Amino acid sequence: MREILEYLRDLGFEDLYRSKVVPPSPSASPSPSASPRSRPAANESFPDRAEALSSLCEAVQGCERCELSRSRQKVVFGSGDGSADLMFIGEAPGAQEDRQGLPFVGPAGELLTRIIQAIDLRREDVYIANIVKCRPPGNRDPLPDEVASCRGYLEQQIALVQPRVIVALGKVAAQTLLGMDETLGRMRGRWYDVLDVPTRVTYHPAGVLRNSQWRRPVWKDMQVVRDKLKAGEGGD
Repeated sequence: MREILEYLRDLGFEDLYRSKVVPPSPSASPSPSASPRSRPAANESFPDRAEALSSLCEAVQGCERCELSRSRQKVVFGSGDGSADLMFIGEAPGAQEDRQGLPFVGPAGELLTRIIQAIDLRREDVYIANIVKCRPPGNRDPLPDEVASCRGYLEQQIALVQPRVIVALGKVAAQTLLGMDETLGRMRGRWYDVLDVPTRVTYHPAGVLRNSQWRRPVWKDMQVVRDKLKAGEGGD
């Protein structure tokens, strides 16, 4: 843990604190977006969902729904725990992801891994995906038709993983998931509902590496996410 804290301080995450947990009022009835959803009932089989997720991944490998299929090296479907409590959704694969077929494997991925560790999780404990599964040429933003072509795949991933919380990484991911055309700064700081899953918006790790002013806001966002997950641990 000391190594993780030192790494985050080097990046500018200076305020490392734990939020005070206030017990909910007995009369309070939280809204659907106020607390994470409960996990599936005992009769819902994780192996069956994992098999369905694997089958979907295989199907996507041959996808030719949009022009991105012509320039990609590999489809970047997603990775992590197929029954994770926390799901991260980014924008699109980059060059290294395109080569390896895995999301967030470059410098931004290393930062994301460290942030995940700092909220008391491991990378293998979460699920990571992107809005589109193939790299846009030159790392440009995905076009509307490309996003639309992949939307069904992403929604199936969310439905199969059944996360308690989703974190949208970056403007494109946030605007796509929320159906909004606001700046990322305006979308931050509150909870949204995406397919019945509480969703938080924060800056993309690649943006954080370019702009040091975003480091502290990201860390604060992730503390809120951590506290949301911890608050729901006793609700199963």
